[in-house]
Amino acid sequence: MKAATAKRTAPSRKEVTHERIVGAAARAIRRSGYDGTGVADIMKKVGLTHGGFYAHFTSREAMLAEAADRAGAESVATLTRVAAAAPPQEALRSMIRAYLSKDHVENAETGCPVAALGSDTPRQAARVRRAATRRIKEMIDVVARYSPDALVTVATMVGALVLARAVDDPKLSEALREASVKHFDGTGT
Repeated sequence: MKAATAKRTAPSRKEVTHERIVGAAARAIRRSGYDGTGVADIMKKVGLTHGGFYAHFTSREAMLAEAADRAGAESVATLTRVAAAAPPQEALRSMIRAYLSKDHVENAETGCPVAALGSDTPRQAARVRRAATRRIKEMIDVVARYSPDALVTVATMVGALVLARAVDDPKLSEALREASVKHFDGTGT
């Protein structure tokens, strides 16, 4: 292989801009839902005009699919980092505690898109659902490295986070999170 082709080229300005748009959309869908995420708002957030959108995406749906993929990738990467930072026998507990932390409850915009968008995802276009499904499978795979009960573990984590975010009573939110963590601690996970 020639040295010139072995080097990675710097991303183009268009690629950098595209990544900024996808990042803003990934945060927006977790904050406001799919239906609450508009093209004009995203473009304004990144300092561009609405008209420039079509230089990057064929449709709003295409942007939402990339945003769902990005948000899911970020969530999987976070779980992977948390697990890697812990001793192997503590990796699962560390992931559960981080996922059910007060910080995660309070920061939906940068948190798990499954908990933020789970009930909204079935009403989305196939390509958005496909992106979400792929990342949910990856999330299960990360947990499965440390637990034979990965499906129930992920389902419980997501459900507990959804409930903890849904209630307007901080004590109940904390109780929901703590009960779930305690449950996992009691099961030997």
